[in-house]
Amino acid sequence: MTATNYFSPELFKFLGELKRHNNREWFQANKWRYEQFERDPFLRFIEDFRPRLHSISPNFIADPKPSGGSLLRIYRDMRFRKGQAPYQIMAAARFPHRAWKEVRAPGLYLHLEPQRSFLGAGLWHPDPDTRALVSKAIVRDPKKWKRVTSGRAFKELCELSGGSMKRMPPGYDPDHPLAADLMRKDFMTVTYFTEQQVCAPDFLNRVVKVIRAAGPFLEFLTRAIGLPWGADEKAKAREVLKVDAARVT
Repeated sequence: MTATNYFSPELFKFLGELKRHNNREWFQANKWRYEQFERDPFLRFIEDFRPRLHSISPNFIADPKPSGGSLLRIYRDMRFRKGQAPYQIMAAARFPHRAWKEVRAPGLYLHLEPQRSFLGAGLWHPDPDTRALVSKAIVRDPKKWKRVTSGRAFKELCELSGGSMKRMPPGYDPDHPLAADLMRKDFMTVTYFTEQQVCAPDFLNRVVKVIRAAGPFLEFLTRAIGLPWGADEKAKAREVLKVDAARVT
């Protein structure tokens, strides 16, 4: 695929100014900048990213619709935020597993913000039942867990992140060799990008490279909670969701 510049320094300039002037009057006067430098480039990125993501797993969603798709709204929900700033000061998109509406599922999150751009992958704040399924999978196959979190590409491009519990969950040996992982509240990785990297023509390729490195980790989490990963499993997804729906409710 030919390299493409999706984002420019104007995106970060716009977001920086929006942070200082987060009000409707300023935004309406600068809405054209939002559309030209944030919304439209991100939608093109998502559209081009979709087949690359599906080559890794067809069960994750990259939806380039301008509303209701992967791109997060710039408008904050103000129903419960009286007195707060009305606009998001970052550009972001989520790429969840297709089961995300039925169960707590792994996903990807791309966040672009001045001096804070990153890609997150995995499970963020899973519910106790989902976290327990991952912990059981780690104990059941510790070699595989260590393999997916210690590969050269993974360690080079991804950093395990998220919160941890203060003590081991009930039923697990406090001296377990993977105690630190069993105490995780989140099972996720984060990869940071500079503004220069985001604005470079190889940014899409860079993102895909990170996801390929995190792929075995994502697959481990996906399978641990009983969701389909590969193309051959896609047809089984509805049956799996019916079983998992009972666990969620």
